[in-house]
Amino acid sequence: MNNTETYHPLLKGGYELHVHSSPSIFPRKQTDWELVEEARRAGMNGLVLKAHEGSSYDRAYLIREKYPEMDVYGGLVCNIFTGGLSPHAVDMALQMGAKVVWMPTISAAQHQKYFAHHQKDRFFNSKKSLDYSESVLRVMDDSNNIKEEVKKIVSLIAEYDAVLATGHLAPNEVGPLVAEAKKAGVTRILIQHADLGIAQIPLEMQLELVREGCIIEKCYLACSEDFNNLSAKEMANSIKYLGSSNCVLVTDYGQEHNVTPIKGLSRFITELVSYGVTEQEITSMIKDNPKSLLK
Repeated sequence: MNNTETYHPLLKGGYELHVHSSPSIFPRKQTDWELVEEARRAGMNGLVLKAHEGSSYDRAYLIREKYPEMDVYGGLVCNIFTGGLSPHAVDMALQMGAKVVWMPTISAAQHQKYFAHHQKDRFFNSKKSLDYSESVLRVMDDSNNIKEEVKKIVSLIAEYDAVLATGHLAPNEVGPLVAEAKKAGVTRILIQHADLGIAQIPLEMQLELVREGCIIEKCYLACSEDFNNLSAKEMANSIKYLGSSNCVLVTDYGQEHNVTPIKGLSRFITELVSYGVTEQEITSMIKDNPKSLLK
């Protein structure tokens, strides 16, 4: 496919809940505006902008001012350089309209552990390192209990009826966090790129999380040459196993060397359909389930 490619017709009316664009300290394929304009050309209804190194709720607000017909939202990633696991930062973000609060990504202990053993030259490269490895973040304390500040954060997410996304937490952190969030009354929980090597979650645990009411991201980046964690056929089989009503399709694209997120999502759909995922199942994962998270 080239830059003049057409988009898969099932993209029309769809949502992409995990994309990266600039401004960013990392090289990105598109600006926010270029990304949104491409999504509009493809007939999509919405996007969620994610930024590891800053807030995206304010950027999304400005985009909605120009394109009120588009459901473009953002949020806050709880990394060291955005306030860390700070209830104050999360409260302000939610007051400002954040739809998603992501647990730590680059600052997560699991992220640091993965990249200490896996060289990925095209990811998380900036002029100055952002690993802050001396200050990694965990949602659990030394006694394996959820930290008090995290309890406050999930309570705020419940109060604002926002989405809790798990970021780059290790599987042994995700389970207790989900339990605490449900206890606090959080009803929208998104398990991020569960098949991606950075913080891969075993399929049986994914099924357990589905039974707890979580939505699982099925992420194209996991199938890419960058990671090769599973094939598109294996991804399709995992969707069949978990049920399309429990999954959303995302790309996690935006990196300078990859195709644009919208082209990536179009290709993802094409590949999944070729391996037996039905049009109805695709519609559930890019339209119905995203809308239920963002409503």
